[in-house]
Amino acid sequence: MATEADGEEETAGKLSGTQNLAVDDDLREMAKKAAWSVSSCKPGNGVPSLRDDNLETYWQSDGAQPHLVNIQFQKKVKLQLLGIYVDYKLDESYTPSKISIRAGDGFHNMKEIKTVELVNPIGWVHVPLSGSDPRDAFIHTFMLQIAVLSNHLNGRDTHIRQIKIYGPRPNPVPNQPFHFTSKEFITYSTISARSATPAS
Repeated sequence: MATEADGEEETAGKLSGTQNLAVDDDLREMAKKAAWSVSSCKPGNGVPSLRDDNLETYWQSDGAQPHLVNIQFQKKVKLQLLGIYVDYKLDESYTPSKISIRAGDGFHNMKEIKTVELVNPIGWVHVPLSGSDPRDAFIHTFMLQIAVLSNHLNGRDTHIRQIKIYGPRPNPVPNQPFHFTSKEFITYSTISARSATPAS
């Protein structure tokens, strides 16, 4: 997970970005399982530009704010971390300055879970998707929506260069409530029926 030591500066809830997308080993990218849509786009700058792993391309909106990226899953999924790549140096007034993160079952009941302010961001902005309760490490949802509420320098349209979404990896041990991460613990996390049978 990104920290200030990784280059991402955070001041009173305002983020500026980091060049490295640092993700914990127990997280996996979830966005490939989703259906993506945007509220508007310039020809050639649509959803594929958000998902091509190329920092030179970008989604460019073409309409009134807020500009929306909608990510819908066929079933409820656990989401823990959102990574957004933006570049104020290249995009200037197209760079988002305020983003709302929303979740829900569909367009009819989206609820805001977080608002993020960006200050001249260059690089990956890491947004934890945990709820208001610190014990909630993730959200459980059918849909995630990223709403660009405003841009730097009062820009109208927006550029986002990449979006990644991560959720917890499934537990490798069936019917095991705990999530063991080391190979040693996983190896000894089950007891065979033979060894559990008391000697007569």
